[in-house]
Amino acid sequence: MQKKSAPPLRRKNFATVSESDLYGTICEVRGAYYIVRTPEGDTYTCKTLRTTLTENPNSTLAVVGDRVRFRPDEERNDVALHNGVITFIEKRRSVLARSRDRRRNRSGELEHVIASNIDQLVIVSSFDKPPFRPKLIDRYIAFAEFEGLVPLLVLNKVDLDTAGEAQTLVQPYCQLGYEVLLLSARCEKGLEALREKLTGKTSVFSGHSGVGKTTLVNKLTGSNLATGELSGKSGKGAHTTSNAIMLPVLSPEGKAVGYIIDTPGIREFGLEGIAREELRHLFVEFRKFAPECAFASCTHTNEPNCAVVAAVERGEIWPSRYESYLTLFAEASA
Repeated sequence: MQKKSAPPLRRKNFATVSESDLYGTICEVRGAYYIVRTPEGDTYTCKTLRTTLTENPNSTLAVVGDRVRFRPDEERNDVALHNGVITFIEKRRSVLARSRDRRRNRSGELEHVIASNIDQLVIVSSFDKPPFRPKLIDRYIAFAEFEGLVPLLVLNKVDLDTAGEAQTLVQPYCQLGYEVLLLSARCEKGLEALREKLTGKTSVFSGHSGVGKTTLVNKLTGSNLATGELSGKSGKGAHTTSNAIMLPVLSPEGKAVGYIIDTPGIREFGLEGIAREELRHLFVEFRKFAPECAFASCTHTNEPNCAVVAAVERGEIWPSRYESYLTLFAEASA
């Protein structure tokens, strides 16, 4: 008797990887669906399955910026739903993750990643409305140092600077060697300098809500993402970007020269996962003085003969930066 062959696996239930699968990058998340762009510029609306393979365990399965392999679904070409299945997600070079709830973490919640595979972190702040917040900027810079990302600080709304104070606000970061751009999205001042810094890179835009982040993205990409006004009661911005999205940076001729990942407004940027003993290495100004501390494991908080504290007292380290360090140290995991 001829042995019957096993029935083929149904594609809708299994996401086995095949050599014929296409490569692409997730450029947008729409609920349960993912918009994947191929290197040729074609886009597919894909979904994941329980059997989708990933090289990123204990984390959000698929996010904007992920490089994936996917299989076009020839049997279901309904773009309104999906026309592809993601079969494999490559290991991420870097991630931007939202602050997580400590109580939920103890019950095993996965890390909530917002975006991945980023070359540089563009930290957008504003001169006013909302006011400049150096401690939040220091959080972002510490994260960038930890992840090996290049931080680029953008101070927007300098058109509101009638007294010429903007340069003074960013002076500590300039002296530390971080690149800083002063611009006005509303007046389109400094946009070309920013476009140049984005060329050839995948950059993530993050910052406090209301600083003009989405307005900048719209002007650089030709998009029409919704922007919002500041809350009259709190002076804080409305969260106008509900999902992360990757958009091409366009040259004046309309050619894609880089990519921006625009993220939801983040009011609090947590550094969970970075231990206290690691935090001291993320403030670059400490590195010059730390070898002179009495203890090799000095935390630069309350130890005797701390060279970093002495440098602060001598005015060789900006007090505002040291205060940010103490705040982050108190929050960090022991």
